[in-house]
Amino acid sequence: MAVFTPLDQSTVEAFVDGYELGVLVRWHGIQEGVENSNFYVETSQNRSILTIYEKRVRKEDLPFFLGLMEHLAAAGVPCPVPLHDREGRVLRTLHGKPAALVSFLDGRSTRTITPDHCRALGEALAGLHEAGRGFVLERENDLGVHGWGRLVAMIGERADEVEPGLAAELAKELAYLQAAWPRTLPAGVIHADLFPDNVFFADTAVSGLIDFYFSCNDQLAYDLAICLDAWCFLGDGSLDLARSAALLAGYQARRRLGPAERAALPLLCRGAAFRFLLTRLYDWLNHPEGALVTPKDPTEYLRLNRFHRHVTDAAAYGLR
Repeated sequence: MAVFTPLDQSTVEAFVDGYELGVLVRWHGIQEGVENSNFYVETSQNRSILTIYEKRVRKEDLPFFLGLMEHLAAAGVPCPVPLHDREGRVLRTLHGKPAALVSFLDGRSTRTITPDHCRALGEALAGLHEAGRGFVLERENDLGVHGWGRLVAMIGERADEVEPGLAAELAKELAYLQAAWPRTLPAGVIHADLFPDNVFFADTAVSGLIDFYFSCNDQLAYDLAICLDAWCFLGDGSLDLARSAALLAGYQARRRLGPAERAALPLLCRGAAFRFLLTRLYDWLNHPEGALVTPKDPTEYLRLNRFHRHVTDAAAYGLR
């Protein structure tokens, strides 16, 4: 559930009145998502999404996120556009928390991933990377390789509650990744969280990329590795080679990977799996009783991380 800050009719009406959008017709909370409170808002002139930014999103990062969406949309990337109120602001406040309205996108996320979806995603991701080159603001990836040590320390020996010996395995994997991690690959703006629920399709064509609240500056091929992990593996941890080959082909149709990126891809996939293993593991072990959001199973990404340790050539993912 993704309504952490409840609203009532009068509050939504007052908020919408700050924009040139006509009168409120209907609104409701949106259940998907785990980070912010989201509401569908329809007025006599417009459909939009109202987002209230909860504690995990730092207010100082919001100009980057909202500015990036404006920049990408202007460059032709299908993503939400922040709406300006009567005073020209894109960022406002509701119940003491930052809030914004962004444009509504047609389409829906897919529940059955096919190679055609993956190819379209690859093309869209490359387009995002190309469009991001002119964006002037920068934001460090605080969940990049330099931040993994903090997470491992916060998890500590409690990792063994999930699987005996996991704490020692995490420490060993962290040391390896920190030593081996590439640091000179082509870099720029990345989405950093392009999971299936953050991509809308019309049939198999990408109609929208959403949820830019982990976006940052990092190595571009790392973003591709995140998508390989999120889109191309089956429930038992095995690789769907048709999906991964299609994702990589779609990406390379718009942006070719260089030799160093190709060589680093197995390591980047391994690191991406480690990053999501750590955040899921932390949430799993620190889930408050009665919380509205059910934490995701960390063992899914433990299996992926272990899979990538045995991959030595990106050809194993179908890269041509």
